[in-house]
Amino acid sequence: MDERAAALAAFLDRLGWGRADRRHLAGDASDRRYERLGLGAATAVLMDNPPGGADDPAAFSAMARHLRSLGLSAPKVLAEDLVQGFLVLEDLGDDLYARLLQADPPREAALLAPAVDVLLHLQSAAPPPGLQNLSAEDWANAAAFAPDWYAFAATGAKPDAGRFLETLTAALRTHADGPRVLILRDYHAENLLWLPGRDGIARVGILDFQLGQLGQPGYDLVSLLQDARRDVAPATEAAMIARFVTATDRDPQAFAAHYATLGAQRALRILGVFSRLCLIAGKPQYLRLIPRVWGQLQRNLAHPALSDLRTVCDTLLPAPTPAILEKIERQCPPTPSR
Repeated sequence: MDERAAALAAFLDRLGWGRADRRHLAGDASDRRYERLGLGAATAVLMDNPPGGADDPAAFSAMARHLRSLGLSAPKVLAEDLVQGFLVLEDLGDDLYARLLQADPPREAALLAPAVDVLLHLQSAAPPPGLQNLSAEDWANAAAFAPDWYAFAATGAKPDAGRFLETLTAALRTHADGPRVLILRDYHAENLLWLPGRDGIARVGILDFQLGQLGQPGYDLVSLLQDARRDVAPATEAAMIARFVTATDRDPQAFAAHYATLGAQRALRILGVFSRLCLIAGKPQYLRLIPRVWGQLQRNLAHPALSDLRTVCDTLLPAPTPAILEKIERQCPPTPSR
């Protein structure tokens, strides 16, 4: 038993979960992993979040408390060791949106509507203090993962991203740099659970929110409706955007530019993140998602407000043809990181 496994066993022993059945539940793009604990009829979820990474277990715990204070269904933190990165969480079950939608696609609008209502409720409340508040330039720099990692992996050369950054920053300042709200950043079907035994917006269980920060109102809506892992029907996307616009009394044309700009920024960053996960972390499975993200990027760039950005991206970023994706995968190290 290695040192971390021994520390985890001791943590569970102290809580009375030492004899629990432990079953792998999930892992993700980070070093974080989850197990379901079972002891008789009782269940809980163990989060093993090694310290020193980008994800802070203390941030997860604090955000969970904030979301629950608003009547939202984040998992209750039952026990924690924030120094070592161990948390025991309320078990919200297995009805992930992604799983339900795969099994029953016609439920899409019925499930996404309450998820949009969660965002409306969340953004109507004051955010917790001390959250990161990035500038338009910072958001553009985050999207520079596209030239720095995707274009580099695809072409073998890292392009000069100066004009890319200037153009994206200008678009963000013009269309997506207004008053901030709390955004959760990874608000999509893999991180939402359906809880039909609860009422109203509490029927939507929320996972993976430790990166929450201040941002633009449309960001989490883009995350939900332009999901890197699954297609959302165009009619559903349009209906959910209309639901959000009507509830917030926004100008539809201005919001369309806002939404497209944030969608382009997010898609650009994801292209780079998925490429980096292959090159650095040995996780080529994310390359299979790149064609969908590329399609989302192209739809966003088709908005007239982003014509300058489209020209820049057409110059810097090659389309993810099968040959290019194969080239990127060949650069993936043979032994993946945890």
